[in-house]
Amino acid sequence: MDVFGTTAGSVRGFRPAPDVAAVLGIPYAAPPFGVNRFREPRPPRPWSGVRDCAGFGPIAPQSARLPGAPHWSPGEEDILTLNVWTPQGAGGLAVLVWIHGGAYTFGSSAQPDFDGAALARAGLVVVTLNYRLGFEGFGHLPADGTLMDPPFPDNRGLLDQVAALRWVADNIAGFGGDPDNVTVAGQSSGAASVASLMGTDRARGLFRRAIAHSAVGPCYSAELAAETTGRVAAAAGVPATAAGLLSASPHALVTASDQVTDQYRKDPAAGFRHYNPVLYGPVADGDLLPADPLATVATGAAREVDLLVCHTTREYWLMDAVGSSAKVTTDAQLTAFSQDFGLPDTVVPGYRALMPDAPPHDLHLAILGDLLFGEYSTRLAEQHAKAGGRAFLSRFVRQRTGAEGEGEGEGEVRAWHCADLPFAFGNLADENLHFLVGGPPTPADHELSHRMVAAWAAYATTGDPGWEPLTPAAPTDPPGPTPVRVWGTAETLPPIDARPLWRTVGFPPLRP
Repeated sequence: MDVFGTTAGSVRGFRPAPDVAAVLGIPYAAPPFGVNRFREPRPPRPWSGVRDCAGFGPIAPQSARLPGAPHWSPGEEDILTLNVWTPQGAGGLAVLVWIHGGAYTFGSSAQPDFDGAALARAGLVVVTLNYRLGFEGFGHLPADGTLMDPPFPDNRGLLDQVAALRWVADNIAGFGGDPDNVTVAGQSSGAASVASLMGTDRARGLFRRAIAHSAVGPCYSAELAAETTGRVAAAAGVPATAAGLLSASPHALVTASDQVTDQYRKDPAAGFRHYNPVLYGPVADGDLLPADPLATVATGAAREVDLLVCHTTREYWLMDAVGSSAKVTTDAQLTAFSQDFGLPDTVVPGYRALMPDAPPHDLHLAILGDLLFGEYSTRLAEQHAKAGGRAFLSRFVRQRTGAEGEGEGEGEVRAWHCADLPFAFGNLADENLHFLVGGPPTPADHELSHRMVAAWAAYATTGDPGWEPLTPAAPTDPPGPTPVRVWGTAETLPPIDARPLWRTVGFPPLRP
């Protein structure tokens, strides 16, 4: 059996394949409940003997359940755990630490697309982790003068991630990894977490490289976080104070958050939150996170960290497919949407010119996907390069038309949000992921996945994914040639170059 030592005690894993050991559900911090609730993460409680780690740990409090993923049950508290996949006989290998997405509200490291075995076979030690979500991880607690010694910090989910990276620094050598060659990676809110970690002193020196797929931005202002707290507290029936929020159970705050989200989704007068009713996210608190990560990266604060960025070309179509996006079906609604986000008057007409046959619904999805993900992600790479950092840019364009109907369950899918993850992790065979890729994978899909896995492994190991980095001179205004790796198969939609339309759009922290 595979037994490994950690600073808290020994752990026993198992072999999902003859050449890979997996050790699941290792505590990297104490349960964040009871006296630890809403506090910075505490060290894990040590144990004697050998702890069996053959199953994922409990997931963070949440209501949503993803296909093939576990669900949360009230009372499960040992949620700050991580998982390690390591090749047989590993020693001094590069380490990839994965931070899952899920709108800072749902998801876990146990999702089927995050199995690390294929990446381990490619020569990496892979670590995935759970962290606090929703109000537990990102809700703001006001100071009330009685319970704030020490204070309840904002961005507790980010602090959990920092604690996990510290665990890696202290323990990963025992699993065959090199603590001086760590890449932290994530997608969606996980990618934005990565960008946030790049700009915080707490994480400095804990990783050498970063991968951000579909980074979402911008972050939240302290004022918006306080407004959210007031609404959630009211829905939970408690005062919007530290004492009041502590009196509400995690389940009560999950339920209250869902109620507030539903109110925003149903209220066209709710401004930008009607279209993207995500309540929580990193807060520009002036402490852990001094500003939005895009602005922090632009100052050169993370120039010593290499950065690889990817986004899909049809990001927001997934949210529409799963029913989490407001329906915009008329020109009047499209105009209101643009005004609610404060977009220049040129953006909607510009997209109409690029997509002349598209209905308002498709224009809305294209604009919102570029606003939240595509443009923000691309600027993250460009600003990092301009500030003297090493940055690589890629785009995922693979789609499936479904026209040939080659297999049961196949259907049309665009290059939408999350579609790139099964390819990058090498987990196309899992049936739970067929919704994302449009059915069973084809030989061309497997070939694309092999190339993406190899690129991640090469980048994490050497810093070179296989194509040219951006240079300070590459991202020009007006835009000039930019080296971009395009991930796709034969079926692709014609490219839409909307970047000139975004030239005057800024990304300050979101405010009420």
